[in-house]
Amino acid sequence: MTEASIIELYFARSEAAIAESDRAYGGFCRRIAMNVLANREDAEESVNDVWLAAWNAIPPTRPDSLKAYFARLTRRISISRLRRRAAKKRGGGETALAFEELSACLAAPDNPQKSLETEELTRALNAFLGLLPETERDLFVAKYFFCLPVKELSARFSLRENTVKSKLRRTRQKLLQYLKKEALL
Repeated sequence: MTEASIIELYFARSEAAIAESDRAYGGFCRRIAMNVLANREDAEESVNDVWLAAWNAIPPTRPDSLKAYFARLTRRISISRLRRRAAKKRGGGETALAFEELSACLAAPDNPQKSLETEELTRALNAFLGLLPETERDLFVAKYFFCLPVKELSARFSLRENTVKSKLRRTRQKLLQYLKKEALL
C-alpha cells in the first residue's frame, strides 16, 4: 500500500490505517525505538504510542513523507519514555550519551516558548548537513537521529571505532561553529 493510500485511510478515520502503518513502517519504527531504548517491551510500547499519536494528528496534519513523520514521532516518543525511565533510575546508556554530546549545540526541544527558535535551528541544521560530505552526514544522522551505537556505526561504515568517534566529534565542533556563525547560539 502506498503512503498516499495510508494517509487517506487516516483521513477516512479507518482503523485499517494503523494496521497498514504497522505493516509498512512497523519494523522501521521498532528499530528506531530499540536504538533509543534498548528494551524490547519499551520499544513496542513506544511504537504503539506512535500509532496513537498518528491517529490523533492525522487529520488535520498531512505529512509529506509518512516514513519521516513516523521516524520523528518514534524518536520523540522513545526519548520521552527514556527520560521518564531515567528519572526513575539514573543510569548510563548510548542515547543519553548522544544527547549529552549534542547539548552544547542544540536547544531543548520540549520548551514551547522556543518553538520559533527550534524551527530556525532545524533549518540551520538541515543546511549544515547539506554542506557535509556524504559519509560525515550519514554518520551524524545515524548517531544522533537513529541513535546507533559507535560499534554499529563502525561496522556499517567500515571504519575503526576511534575514527567514528573522531569524525563525530569534529562534526559536532563544525556544527557548533556553524550555529555560532548563524547567530543561533
